[in-house]
Amino acid sequence: MSPSVRLQEMIRVIRGARTQGEERGVIQRECAAIRAQFRQADNGTRSHNLAKLLYVHMLGYPAHFGQMECVRLIASPRYNEKRVGYLGAMMLLDEKQDASLLITNSIKNDLSHSSQYVQSLALCTLACMGSAEMCRDLAPEIDRLLRASNSYIKKKAALCAVHMVRKVPELGELFTPAARSLLSEKNHGVLHGAVVLITELCERNPDTLEQFRKAVPELVLMMKGLVMSGYSPEHNVAGISDPFLQVRILRLLRILGRNNDTASDAMNDLLAQVATNTDSSKTAGSAVLYETVLTVMDIKSESGLRVLAVNILGRFLLNNDRNIRYISMTSLQKIVQTDHNAVQRHRGTIVDCLKDQDASVKRRALELSLALVSAVNIRSLMKELLLFLSSCPPELRAHTTSGIFNAAERYAPSQRWHIDTILHVLTTAGGDVRDETVPNLIQLITTATELHCYTVHKLYRALITDISVQSLVQVACWCIGEYGDLLLRGECEETEPVQVTEDDVLDALETVLQSHMSSPATRGFALTATMKLSTRITHNVDRIRSIVSIYGSCIDVELQQRAVEYNALFKKYDHMSVTVYEKNGVTLKLQTDRQTDTGMTVTLTATNSTDGDITGLTLQAAVPKSVQLQMKAPSGDVIPAHGLGQVTQTVLLNNPNKVGLHSDTVQIDSFPSTAW
Repeated sequence: MSPSVRLQEMIRVIRGARTQGEERGVIQRECAAIRAQFRQADNGTRSHNLAKLLYVHMLGYPAHFGQMECVRLIASPRYNEKRVGYLGAMMLLDEKQDASLLITNSIKNDLSHSSQYVQSLALCTLACMGSAEMCRDLAPEIDRLLRASNSYIKKKAALCAVHMVRKVPELGELFTPAARSLLSEKNHGVLHGAVVLITELCERNPDTLEQFRKAVPELVLMMKGLVMSGYSPEHNVAGISDPFLQVRILRLLRILGRNNDTASDAMNDLLAQVATNTDSSKTAGSAVLYETVLTVMDIKSESGLRVLAVNILGRFLLNNDRNIRYISMTSLQKIVQTDHNAVQRHRGTIVDCLKDQDASVKRRALELSLALVSAVNIRSLMKELLLFLSSCPPELRAHTTSGIFNAAERYAPSQRWHIDTILHVLTTAGGDVRDETVPNLIQLITTATELHCYTVHKLYRALITDISVQSLVQVACWCIGEYGDLLLRGECEETEPVQVTEDDVLDALETVLQSHMSSPATRGFALTATMKLSTRITHNVDRIRSIVSIYGSCIDVELQQRAVEYNALFKKYDHMSVTVYEKNGVTLKLQTDRQTDTGMTVTLTATNSTDGDITGLTLQAAVPKSVQLQMKAPSGDVIPAHGLGQVTQTVLLNNPNKVGLHSDTVQIDSFPSTAW
């Protein structure tokens, strides 16, 4: 490729490169040729070469060596060179580079040029990359152009003033008088620039904001003129008269009406008119309506107008454009706390958005649905949320479960419903719940005393069905350890009881302990539950000891420590598990628990290993006069055959003199002396 190749030819060759290396080679050769020509005297190709260099810059290759060429071309008297020079300055220069200061004088001269197009180039460049120092130096020139008679220049000057105010906020006072006078212009471009400039001034200075509140009636008339005007080909966009200017005016009205009753009252009728007369079938109309809604919600508007705004957002939810549905739900999320009842009317549409294919729409619909949960709709809305949980994307599961838990905790109609809901969530997405879920659920179960039997039966069923969900398994193990006696009893009014034996329960816990899916924490729950069952069952204590002792040499340090401590407990209280009678298939065991220095609780347990039931069982006890005896009612008077059941009776003793005690028929030689 020769150095004098045209821009179009260079673009064709670069695009035709088959590899990145080939492209780099082409660009390096062309850049070398451009450098060489920059060093030569002006031969009329400077703007041509800089244009090629700007294309190279757009591809991401270094082009900084063209900065000084931009300065030279800006100072050129030829318009075509000046145009490329200003374009290069906007692309290659910024306020951090010293070269940008070299064009300040050229810009100042061009702002006074006789051609409006040269003035426009200078204004656009200053608005794009003017530094704070340049803005201070050239601010008087911009203020002068804001008062010019040329609408084309005034529009550009207004937008340049916006950049200056952002760079140097104190310049706002200089532009305020001129900005106010621009509102009387008829040209839409000038009005657009004026509204943007006034918005910037009001956002940065409270005094200026108060000053421009007096212009609210003028802005309202301007907006009414746009809404009620007939068809104008110059400004019409999809049937809406200059929607860009309408949106800018609405944003300015929102700032002026915020926290001000007078300004808000002056624009209420206008906002109602815009909300009812704007067609939302096209994007342009939707944009105007959306800004109207934001303005209504941000100012001190009437209640009826706020309901109208919420209804507009509700219509947006039915729009086929996902972007419109998204911004609608984003807006509803912001106002759901202040206008809860109005938003609640669109609950069905919001819930339907949970089925949207777009992930961002789903997330917004989820957040809004959770915000709509109340004591009135908790049951119906929770069904929808649980249904969504079963099919929601993995990245939304943690947020969904957390939201459901919070809603259930605040609005649960009953403790049983609360427990059922959390168990449903654990079954569906137990791997995505937060760490505090398990202790929170355990606390809930503990306080629901009347539901202990129901809960332990339900959790046992869940445990034998699936042990992969760690949080659910942990709660199930804890519940079985605490209320295993209710499970073994096989009686439950709240749910259909399950006939469970001691071996069944221990088998389930042992499965958890041996499963590769169980985490160390889950095994800890299972081991502790197994240990607790030693006080609630009678025939498998030795099996429990065997299970616990195995983990005394476990590789997991915490699990090993628990097993060692539990084994120590077994040995410490061996002397409190005493057989006092064993004859003709009947075994009577005595277990003591010292309550005070002289008080003791004795539990007598009778079992029957014969082939027939033993009926009419009566346990009697006699004590010396110095001992006070209180016998509680026995658990029954029939001992089932084959060891399938037992009868227990509690005896309370108060023995201040600590005398020896005897059975009716048997001397209790092994009665624990350390109990006294």
